[in-house]
Amino acid sequence: NPTGNVITDDELIKLDALANQHGIPLVIDNAYGVPFPGIIFSDARPLWNPNIVLCMSLSKLGLPGSRCGIIIANEKIITAISNMNGIISLAPGGMGPAMMCEMIKRNDLLRLSETVIKPFYYQRVQETIAIIRRYLPEDRCLIHKPEGAIFLWLWFKDLPISTELLYQRLKKRGVLMVPGDYFFPGLDKPWPHTHQCMRMNYVPDPEKIEAGVKILAEEVERAWGEQGA
Repeated sequence: NPTGNVITDDELIKLDALANQHGIPLVIDNAYGVPFPGIIFSDARPLWNPNIVLCMSLSKLGLPGSRCGIIIANEKIITAISNMNGIISLAPGGMGPAMMCEMIKRNDLLRLSETVIKPFYYQRVQETIAIIRRYLPEDRCLIHKPEGAIFLWLWFKDLPISTELLYQRLKKRGVLMVPGDYFFPGLDKPWPHTHQCMRMNYVPDPEKIEAGVKILAEEVERAWGEQGA
């Protein structure tokens, strides 16, 4: 998130070694990763050791309402996080953990991730890319290779207007996408690329995706037409 890029196993191992070398915990946001929910379209292996704080969630399993996060870490960190959560949340819900325990006991968690969740999202992302290409050729819109998660990263290279303005125009027509500049905090100097990209959720039904992409294509063509006017 937002590009759909997945850190490779080799990159993760190097980060782990670097963190261990300096005595710094390595925090991994694994909301989409392996072993569950497994919304990863490239090869990846789970990694954990006592220096890693592995953060997972039930949200992408289709249970966002359970508000259940999972943290795998050494006992000292787990104790500190448990104490903090008890203060901040006061009364953390028990439904998510109860469901999680039952799914693990029945081996449903890994089975559903592999046979239902991953195939579903993979099919959706392929359908969405095909729809985009029906309305927007590569000279109008480039698509970052999706390796996982539930978003596509679109690059409208040399678009005559900023994607912030494109966002406003799309919003007026009932289409919501996130302008790319929100994902580039702390830059030392302006970078035009940040105003040429948008993040798109590919999960809605294909009919809704096509309706939205059609409007997106119309607004992109409108922007190019205004430049030539």
